[in-house]
Amino acid sequence: MSDIQTAEKFTQKYNEIKREIATVIVGQHEAVDGVLISLFCNSHSLLVGVPGLAKTLLIKTISEVLDLKFNRIQFTPDLMPGDITGNEILDESRNFKFVKGPLFANIVLADEINRTPPKTQAALLEAMQERNVTVGGKAYPLDSPFFVLATQNPIEQEGTYPLPEAQLDRFMFNLVLGYPTFEEELSIVRNTTGNIKNHPKKILNADEILAFQDLVRKAPVADNVLSYAVELVSKTRPNTPKATAKVNEFISYGAGPRAGQFLILGAKCHALLNGKLSPDIENVKAIACDVLRHRLVKNYKAEAEGLSVDDIVKGLL
Repeated sequence: MSDIQTAEKFTQKYNEIKREIATVIVGQHEAVDGVLISLFCNSHSLLVGVPGLAKTLLIKTISEVLDLKFNRIQFTPDLMPGDITGNEILDESRNFKFVKGPLFANIVLADEINRTPPKTQAALLEAMQERNVTVGGKAYPLDSPFFVLATQNPIEQEGTYPLPEAQLDRFMFNLVLGYPTFEEELSIVRNTTGNIKNHPKKILNADEILAFQDLVRKAPVADNVLSYAVELVSKTRPNTPKATAKVNEFISYGAGPRAGQFLILGAKCHALLNGKLSPDIENVKAIACDVLRHRLVKNYKAEAEGLSVDDIVKGLL
C-alpha cells in the first residue's frame, strides 16, 4: 500500500474511531482529537478538568475502540514505585522473579496523577521516555505501542503534589476539558440514567496504530513551517533575543526544545487527519496551545492580573 493510500485509510479510520467514541462520550471533541493525535504521534497526554467531566471514561472508551491492553492506576498518597512498575519476589526455588506491574499495558491511565508523592511520579519518567522500566538493575521493555494518559483535577489542592516540570515536559499535550453545553448535558443525563449501555466496536489494532505512527513520522515538512514552530518556541523564553515584551513581563521561563518537536509532530498528524499530506503553519497553530500550555511558567505579575498561559500563547500566534 502506498503512503497516499495509507493516508486515506488513516483519515477514514480516524473518522470511524470518532463516531464510535461519540456513542459513549457526548461532546469533548477537542479533547478526543488531542488524545488521538498524541497516540498517533507515539506520545502521552495529560487531561485536566474538574471531577465528573468523563476524563476516565474517555480514556477507557478510546482503549476499547483501539483494541489495546488497558490498565488503570489510581494514584494515591501511599502508592509506591513498585506498585506501578512491578517488584522482584522470591519464588519457590529461592530465586528472584520479576512480577510485572500495571505499567505493562498499551494504554495506562494514571488517574489523579497529582495525588501521589514525587518519588512515585518519578517512576513514570523512565517509562514515558525510554519505554522500559528498570528494577533491580535490569531493564524490562514495555509493550508497544505504549501510552500514558494521565488525569489531573485543577481544584481540591489539599493532598496534591504538583507535577515536576521534567515530568510535565514528557506529556505532548495538556488538554483542558470544559463543562458541557446545556444540550450536551441534557444528552449525558438522558443517556446515563436509563438501562441502555453502549459498547463501542473495535476499530484499530496495535499493528495498524504502529503503521499510522510511521506514516506521521514520514510526512514531509516545509522549511518555513519548521522555522515558524522553532521561532514560536523561542518567543516563549523571557530575556532572549526573540522574546516579546509580554513574555518578558509575565513569564518566568519558557518552553524547551521538546516543544518544537511536538509542534511539528502534532502538525504532521493534524494535517494528515484533515486530508493534507504535508503540514502548513495553520496546522502548527491548531495544536500550539495544547503543546505550550504546560511548558510556560507564569510569574506573580501574571497571576495578579489574572492572565492565563493560553492568553499569552494566543498573543504569540
